[in-house]
Amino acid sequence: MDDLLADISKLDWTDLTAVTTTSDILLTRLDTERDLLRGLIDDALADPKLLRLCEHYDILDKIVIHDDPTGWRLRLHIFLPGYFDRPHNHRWSYVSRILHGSYTHTLYGTEDLISDTIDPATLLPRMVRTEQPGDTYTLHHTMIHSVVAQPYTTSLIVRGPAVKDRFVVTDRHTGHAWWQYGTANEDPAETARKRMTPDQATARVRHLTELGLLS
Repeated sequence: MDDLLADISKLDWTDLTAVTTTSDILLTRLDTERDLLRGLIDDALADPKLLRLCEHYDILDKIVIHDDPTGWRLRLHIFLPGYFDRPHNHRWSYVSRILHGSYTHTLYGTEDLISDTIDPATLLPRMVRTEQPGDTYTLHHTMIHSVVAQPYTTSLIVRGPAVKDRFVVTDRHTGHAWWQYGTANEDPAETARKRMTPDQATARVRHLTELGLLS
């Protein structure tokens, strides 16, 4: 595992072909060896620094398994009942592997479609696909996309280093759009509000075990 993590730390995140190839080796290993994944999760939740990075929302849990000094992270995402998001981009590129469940994934194009004067009506679906267990994809940070997930869909994410301070969220139905910022520029009260508690983390891992996702 140390070698696999080190390989990702050496990546040039502007080379998405290399990012995909190298990340897929790690994600496939953890997908096929769930006992290994479980061990990494248990270790992460016992680490106060990693636990402070885990987040709980009303429809999404994020468990940080590895936080690398080079800026990339390994995370487990659990999409809770009712999950959907609005068209948005990211502050970082990432690679995702679906472990359980499925979601409808819509791509709209790249962020050059928007500016500080954002018109969500200009965002039209360019590709709609279903991500299912075993599927792996890489998304560049400039891509605008949205997801509607089945309850308890679970994915493993290799999240690249952040390359910008903010990302855009749009709502094509209301016509509203807004910028959101990373933790470094976030209200500390908001950071504390979404931080996952040890009890929440333990309960989520227990539920994943009951679902058969973890040993």
